[in-house]
Amino acid sequence: MATNLAIDSELLDAALKIGKQKSKKDTVNLALYEFIKRRKMADIIELFGKVEYDSDYEYKEARRAR
Repeated sequence: MATNLAIDSELLDAALKIGKQKSKKDTVNLALYEFIKRRKMADIIELFGKVEYDSDYEYKEARRAR
């Protein structure tokens, strides 16, 4: 899919230098991948302290049952 985007050339040049990718396309793809990964991690972090767990659950016993 060919796409024409107006990307800040200074940002792209800095990303190329830092990321050490071979092409602009690889640099943009890596940046998108890392962006998505960070957003997903942030969503998971928001769950800390909100998930209830059973304090009587014996995880070691459950492992042996397999």
